[in-house]
Amino acid sequence: MAAAAGLVGGGSSTGTASVFKVNPVQSSGNQSLTDQNDSATAVPTSEYARVQLRNLDGSGYLHGKWATVESSTGTPAYSTTNTFVYNRHQDQFEQVMGYFWVNQAQEYLQSLGFGSTLRGIVKQPFPVKIDQYGGDNSYQTDKPYRVRLGKGGVDDAEDAEVIVHEYGHAVHASQVPGFGGSEEAGSIGEAWGDYFGVTVGLAADQQYGWPRKAKAACPMDWDSTSYTDAPHCIRRFDLNLTVKDKTGEVHHDGQIWSQALWQIRLGYQKLGLSTRAWDTSLVQSQFSYAPDTSFAAAAKATYTTVQKRDGAAAARLVKDRFAARGITF
Repeated sequence: MAAAAGLVGGGSSTGTASVFKVNPVQSSGNQSLTDQNDSATAVPTSEYARVQLRNLDGSGYLHGKWATVESSTGTPAYSTTNTFVYNRHQDQFEQVMGYFWVNQAQEYLQSLGFGSTLRGIVKQPFPVKIDQYGGDNSYQTDKPYRVRLGKGGVDDAEDAEVIVHEYGHAVHASQVPGFGGSEEAGSIGEAWGDYFGVTVGLAADQQYGWPRKAKAACPMDWDSTSYTDAPHCIRRFDLNLTVKDKTGEVHHDGQIWSQALWQIRLGYQKLGLSTRAWDTSLVQSQFSYAPDTSFAAAAKATYTTVQKRDGAAAARLVKDRFAARGITF
């Protein structure tokens, strides 16, 4: 599948690829998996899934309507038949993961109505750079508008929740340019990225019939294997932190907000409402956040949106779950 100038991937918008089922720790439940220097044998073949790649531009490269792999370590993935089947030892596998999961995240937003009945978000082929950052970190930038996925330990593009987390920052930037202008806004951004990674992964599990054998409130299990004890999580939604536990560090403090989001999700189910209804109202509310919002102001905006969309009982739930984290308005 070496790059070949002038060839076209059949002009088709669909292809076939191999990806992880979100990540192999979640799908297998095996907390003992380790990177082993990108070894192909470190992850059983059972944890890969054969999937359809959608919205390709027909060029034969991983370029499409909602995602484009802009650059990467190694030869760019290319196929005259839009067949992109690799294992994790090959650089192209992470390129496929980046394309598939950014497209999957955008498709999830669109399934909630964003881009049709509701305002569109990130309405462009979103650039993804794979293994172009030497540290074990990833980040999203506004200028230029793109995501860089780093390497080190488990390379970040091997874990769908890392990819979707970073795309979550692009969602906020699309909704509210300059979002993250205060410590609490930055914390909300990190929390939303974690929550978005989990909710898109859960939706994919349901869509494709994939197993989930690790706690959902524990994101980025595979990526974090090299620097956390089992059960592996980069952060958690169940630590019962409140605003009294704030440290001023956005990733830590984001766990206050993300637990509220998670508990509201669970509460919606108890009310007989769907998690998709909660996700829709949550995303819609984010259009109303100020770039430098406080926890209290963003919680109030969320409450107001839920009251309009989902009714009084759901609004009370939102207010109560934020209050449990010390966020009142």
